[in-house]
Amino acid sequence: MLIRIENFINNWLAKEEPSSDIPISNFYALANEMKLADVILVEGRSRISQVIKLITLSQWSHSALYVGSLSELKDENLRQLLITQGVKNENKKYLVEGLLGEGMVLTPLYNYSKDNIRVCRPRSLTIDDANIVVKHSLELLGREYDFRQLLDLARFLLPYGILPRRWHSSLFSYNFGKTARTVCSTAIAEAFMKINFPILPIVTMNKDGGLHLKKRNPRIFLPKDFDSSPYFDIIKHPFIEFPHTVGAYRNLPWDKKKNIFCNSPDECFEMIVFENQNKELST
Repeated sequence: MLIRIENFINNWLAKEEPSSDIPISNFYALANEMKLADVILVEGRSRISQVIKLITLSQWSHSALYVGSLSELKDENLRQLLITQGVKNENKKYLVEGLLGEGMVLTPLYNYSKDNIRVCRPRSLTIDDANIVVKHSLELLGREYDFRQLLDLARFLLPYGILPRRWHSSLFSYNFGKTARTVCSTAIAEAFMKINFPILPIVTMNKDGGLHLKKRNPRIFLPKDFDSSPYFDIIKHPFIEFPHTVGAYRNLPWDKKKNIFCNSPDECFEMIVFENQNKELST
């Protein structure tokens, strides 16, 4: 009975709204440029995604790790890990992600072709360390999704006065890497911590002025932290591109009715614009 209720709740939360016909980013340009261990952020369309975006004050509700294709993986052990998951196509690209109701799974990158995504690339990452990050993520496949951690994370972001943050919270159980459940951003953070790659580390200073980095609790990482991190570069390809030359934006195909503004593709209106509204008044 409890399993049925849990499945019903998971299915209800995971139900997605239809995708936009015209996305913000050029998915295929991004897909062609992805490298091993890139972090992919997704602006989810499910009910749980809307809750996460509201709580975290971010458009990014989900994160995944790009583990590439068989043709991209030169390490034979990594290739075998993909093959054991049933992968046969040499060129099909995959992500490792944590999904509500499914746990840690291997997902074709193409599944997000109609979603707004962002690519966060760890700066100056060596191929050997990229392989370690990918290997760690592939070894997490099959781990269950930790819905309790998601609830505790939501409580952690609320003010102290509502509930004590450490009160019966899974976020402060110090058994790093040993839990049987996880969420997407925690799993990715753990993978990068294995190679001591900084995401948003805790910076401390000694009395003599020396700086030291300390690893941040992986359970309190959010998808937006990879976007905010100064150690990750952001890769963007807009749906409508223009050349990287001065003034090229002037040739974008704007609507000829220049005073038309829209709240959405189906809700537009005409706004009266006063040409001289910013002109300084002379005295």
